[in-house]
Amino acid sequence: MPGPILVTGAAGFAGSHLIDQLLAHEDADIVAWDRAAPRAPGLKSPGSRDARTLTIDLLNREVVAAALADLRPAIIYHCAGAAQVASAWRETTLALETNVLATHFLLEAVRRARLDARVLVTGSALVYRASPDPLTEDAPIGPSNPYGVSKLMQELVALDAAREGLEVVAIRPFNHIGPRQQPTFAASSFARQIARAEAGRLAPVLRVGNLEARRDLTDVRDTVRAYRLLARDGRPGYPYNVCSGHAPSMGEIVDRLRSLARIPVGIETDPELLRPSDNPIIVGDARRLRDETGWQPVIPLDQTLRDLLDDWRAAVAAE
Repeated sequence: MPGPILVTGAAGFAGSHLIDQLLAHEDADIVAWDRAAPRAPGLKSPGSRDARTLTIDLLNREVVAAALADLRPAIIYHCAGAAQVASAWRETTLALETNVLATHFLLEAVRRARLDARVLVTGSALVYRASPDPLTEDAPIGPSNPYGVSKLMQELVALDAAREGLEVVAIRPFNHIGPRQQPTFAASSFARQIARAEAGRLAPVLRVGNLEARRDLTDVRDTVRAYRLLARDGRPGYPYNVCSGHAPSMGEIVDRLRSLARIPVGIETDPELLRPSDNPIIVGDARRLRDETGWQPVIPLDQTLRDLLDDWRAAVAAE
C-alpha cells in the first residue's frame, strides 16, 4: 500500500487549502505538520475524514529526521516557510532559516530514511528579475529583496537534491489570494477593511498604497489544485510557474471589492503603505504547467474576491 501524504506548513494559507483539496480527492491518509499546535481552518474535511495533525518544528533537524522516518510518506508537499516580503527585510535571518535551512533538513531526512517519495517544494515567482513581459521558467533570475533571495536559495537546495536522485519538483507560485489569507496581504487587507466598515467598526474609507502596481493573481484553490497535479505529473528537477497569466492593477482589485461592499466606501492613500521599490508589473506564463498537467485556473477573480470578502465578514462577526 502507498504511504500517507504529508503537508508541511499545513495551518498556513495555501497549506490549509491544500489539505481541503487532498481530503476531497485522495484516499490516502493525510498528515498535517505545523509548528503551531492550534488547528487552522481547512484541516477538516466536509465529510467524515480529517487530516492527522502533528506539531513539528522543521528547524529541529533530529525531530524532522525521526518523524519522517516513522511516517514514511509517499508524497510530501513542502508548504512551510516565511511568506512575508515586508517582514523579510526586518527578519532576514528568520526568512533564511525558515525557507532554506528547514528545506535542507527535510530533504536530508528524506535521504537518510531512503524514502521513495515525491517532494514538491513551493518557492516563489519573486526569484525572477523584474520584467514587464510574461515570465517563463527560463526568464532571468534576479530577486530584488531578502524574501526573494531566501526563496531562490530554497529552490537551489531543492534542485540540487533532484540532481542527486530525489524526486523533487520545484514550484514558483505567483500571487494567490482567497479566503483565510492574512490581512498583511493587499487584497485581504482591503476586504477586511470593508468588512469592518460594514460592521461599523471602522470608518468607511479604505487605506491603500500603490494602486498602479499590477500583479498576476490566482485563486488559492486553483493554485493548490496545480500542486496536486504536479505531484502526479511534474518532472523532478524542473521548476513550474503557477499563475493565471493576467495581472490586474491593485486599483482594479479595490474597485471590484468596493462594488461588492454593502455601504459606500471611499479611498485614502496611506504613505506608510507606499513601496517605491514595487515592481510595476509581475505577470507569469504557465504554459509548462498547462502543457504537462492540463491545469487551467477555473475560479473567476470576481468569485475569489466575493469569497474573500464573505470570509472576512464572518471573521468580523465572530470577533
